[in-house]
Amino acid sequence: MIPRPDLGTLTPTQRAQVIYTEARSELSSRLWRAALGDADQPARDGGSITSPGMAIDSLLELVRGKPQAEAAMPAPALAGAQEAPTGHCACTCTCACHANRSHAADPGARDVLSAPAAMARAPIAGIAETAMQLGSNARFAGAFAVAAQRSGIPASALAAIVDAEAAKGRDGSWNIHSRNPRSSAAGLGQFLSGTWQDLAQTKGSWLNDEAARRGWLDPQGKVDPASRAELLALRYDPAAAIVSIGDLAKLNLDRLEKSGVRVRADSETLAKAAYLSHHLGLGDARRFLAGGIDSDRARTLLAAQIGSDAAQQRIASTGDASAAHRQWLLGFINDRIKPQQFANS
Repeated sequence: MIPRPDLGTLTPTQRAQVIYTEARSELSSRLWRAALGDADQPARDGGSITSPGMAIDSLLELVRGKPQAEAAMPAPALAGAQEAPTGHCACTCTCACHANRSHAADPGARDVLSAPAAMARAPIAGIAETAMQLGSNARFAGAFAVAAQRSGIPASALAAIVDAEAAKGRDGSWNIHSRNPRSSAAGLGQFLSGTWQDLAQTKGSWLNDEAARRGWLDPQGKVDPASRAELLALRYDPAAAIVSIGDLAKLNLDRLEKSGVRVRADSETLAKAAYLSHHLGLGDARRFLAGGIDSDRARTLLAAQIGSDAAQQRIASTGDASAAHRQWLLGFINDRIKPQQFANS
């Protein structure tokens, strides 16, 4: 967690920005919890999803109807505060439904996408690499720029997903060869084999274009069994993984919105909803948001993430597998999905 600065040492403008940022963070956390349907039971998962010291007193309902906060929240009037650009929603995404433009990637970006390894290193024309704070992972800035351009999802949100999924070295660098020994998840995006194959068969995704270009698809657009191993190996290409995270996130968020979930309320809610659907898959994410993952499925999911012994301990502690899984996942998302850490300040 980034430590809170001493306000006394800051200029008035800097103090205003800190106060505004924390206020937005608290509201974002409330909106996120409301989207989960936990508005009336903040203590159920054993802890607050907001930053330490920030109480949740009245969570807003997003799944059903318009949130009350839209009418109650005043326009930011603090010095140094920045509003979302005109034509963009509060989540600061740049998707076509909010910016009145096509989802199609820039032709130059598509050319870069034909060479994933180079894309991870090369800056993208018109997008400054300084727009993100990636530290030891700065070499992936070009891939995040393309992924954000394709999907309309902020690069910082996509980076937060990678940071939560991938294994790390001592310097915080992401391990492109990350593997989960308890599942088929692999690469920076920890894509399951089935999810990766489905995305390769999804029209409009970069992976579908790449699979077609390499001759991995049959005439019906399905992955040729003889090419499946090569396709799955592409999960270890960092640029392919990052761009595919963006493509999958856009697909999932669009479908969640069609289900009535306001996933684009703000940037933090968008990032957490994108991670939830990436982590669980769209079907389980919908059930999770409705509070409906059954005990057997929840037990399987929890064991796949933390191991059977640890899962059993949590289930014994809560007395219910569904509650134990929900408690663990909400805590994980709260601790790990922090897109502001990767946004240029």
